[in-house]
Amino acid sequence: MENYMVCNCKQVSYADISDAVHGNAHFDDVLKTFEDVQKITHCSTGCGGCHQKVLDIISDILSGASQ
Repeated sequence: MENYMVCNCKQVSYADISDAVHGNAHFDDVLKTFEDVQKITHCSTGCGGCHQKVLDIISDILSGASQ
């Protein structure tokens, strides 16, 4: 998976999110994992425009669709 900027406000990349998920995943709870990723990376705390993108990435990682 190529690395790209997901959250422009806080300069959080796909790799930053992936690293945070792999270190703190609650594999049965996407929303709890999102909260943890948000605390670590601060993504989706600026304008909030990336909220759904971040959720989709976390969901894909937790489901094993993306490593």
